Amino acid sequence: MTDVEIPEDHPRYESLVTRHRIEGGVERGITSRQGLIAQGRGEAFDYLLGERTIESADLAARAAAAHLLLADRPVLSVNGNVAALVPGEIVELADVVDADLEVNLFNRTAERMQAIADYLREHGATEVKGLAADARIPGLAHERAKVDADGIAAADVVLVPLEDGDRAAALSDLSKTEIVIDLNPGSRSARVADVPIVDNVLRAVPNVTRHARALRDRPREELEVIVREFDPEDALEAAERTIRTGSFADGGE
Repeated sequence: MTDVEIPEDHPRYESLVTRHRIEGGVERGITSRQGLIAQGRGEAFDYLLGERTIESADLAARAAAAHLLLADRPVLSVNGNVAALVPGEIVELADVVDADLEVNLFNRTAERMQAIADYLREHGATEVKGLAADARIPGLAHERAKVDADGIAAADVVLVPLEDGDRAAALSDLSKTEIVIDLNPGSRSARVADVPIVDNVLRAVPNVTRHARALRDRPREELEVIVREFDPEDALEAAERTIRTGSFADGGE
């Protein structure tokens, strides 16, 4: 989505790639300008985490993979930032765990919805939900309440990366199993999630896919043990501890 060439050995490679992908998403009409602000906030937390996948986040990604493989109707929710940052990766994950993709936006317009759906198809998606919007999430007054009746509304497990806290809470109230990717362990989204993955979406989505590939031929009983033994509070506490005790010695640009 961007013509900018960034050498892979640049110490800030991943961060710079992320920024340019978000910028390109805005130019293409996929990402809202507010998404630029949200990305900057998340990048600050990633910096404090050492821009790496910590052990607790990897365990969360494994639990997320187990949940998705056990699900009857898994759905991966996609917003503008997710589409700009990991379009091919989210399509690949959906394929590996046999999940539906559904576009869901706070700043929703017909043009943006269609642009994101088309962009996901360019990256291999065969079906993208969200445009029908023939159901609503109770308790939400804004556009993110609009969902597909045969998508998020009917899902038993929902992956909601880069989520708005109020929709995360509303989905939790519907007793859906909720997997959240959020770099802020103190956010409402992370704290209502059954599986909070405190990691950069660029790392987290491929990581969940990697675990799903490794687990998809395992017995159902083994997946259920992984789900049962995962503790979301432990994951959040480990991430917060990492942030509070981390060092700035190796960072900077």
